[in-house]
Amino acid sequence: MSTNPAAPSPTPGPHLSQPVSFVRRGSRLQGRRRQAWAELDGFVVEVPRNTMADTSVDPDYRFDATAEFGREAPLVVEVGSGLGEAITHAAELQPHTNFLALEVYKPGLAQTLLRIEQKQLTNVRVAQANAAEALATMLPPGSVNELWVFFPDPWHKTRHRKRRLVKDDFAEVAARVLADGGLWRLATDWSDYAVQMRDVLAGAEHFTNVHDGERTGAESPLTQVWESGVELVVGGAPVREGKDPVSTGNTGVNEGIDTRGGWAPRFDGRILTSFENKAHEAGRMIFDLTYRKI
Repeated sequence: MSTNPAAPSPTPGPHLSQPVSFVRRGSRLQGRRRQAWAELDGFVVEVPRNTMADTSVDPDYRFDATAEFGREAPLVVEVGSGLGEAITHAAELQPHTNFLALEVYKPGLAQTLLRIEQKQLTNVRVAQANAAEALATMLPPGSVNELWVFFPDPWHKTRHRKRRLVKDDFAEVAARVLADGGLWRLATDWSDYAVQMRDVLAGAEHFTNVHDGERTGAESPLTQVWESGVELVVGGAPVREGKDPVSTGNTGVNEGIDTRGGWAPRFDGRILTSFENKAHEAGRMIFDLTYRKI
């Protein structure tokens, strides 16, 4: 895999002092998940910690994909793999590709292990780790062929937007780990975050939009959201009287027509997950973006 000396090489420190993009939830495992964590530990990457947090990453640790998988193969990394639906589906379709699931929620990783066992996969590993730290130091430069960020927490409230994952500094560490020509695939079901993603990547010198200028005007999901007013409801339920909508109170200006476009079609490897299905049931639009590392 290629490396790019010109790509940014951030130091590990800044990510530890910035707000994390996730909420810490219970990590207690029960039933089959607890059993899977104990019995399928060969699929779990043991990440050394540099703090007491179970999601921290020792900045001196380097992930060795060849040693971990026992072979050299293209590497796909999913940030925020959830319950493992997307990554295990893709791994089943692409046995000659290695997949690494990064997730902070331990029960989600345990569920991913159950899927690995059910599908009898050998090409998936899971790691409990803060993605910003993992991309800054744990993954070697130029070692990733595809990076996936699907449906990250949108953090709707203005005071919480600093917690969003896809920001300028995250684009820098994404550029660090991706090989030249590697792809960064993103998806969200909230227009405000979709616009932010598009703006961040438009300003990132190491990325180019694979679908620049496509799906504009009436074909743009952004135009369709603005026209439909679907984000005036939250989860399919009307906004309470006297309350601002959770999303549109922070979405920015409704321009009526999206003339920029740049939205990618859904790629074949992205399965419809239970999480995304809820968005469809609520009537929300899905925004896909694909960028190439240059």
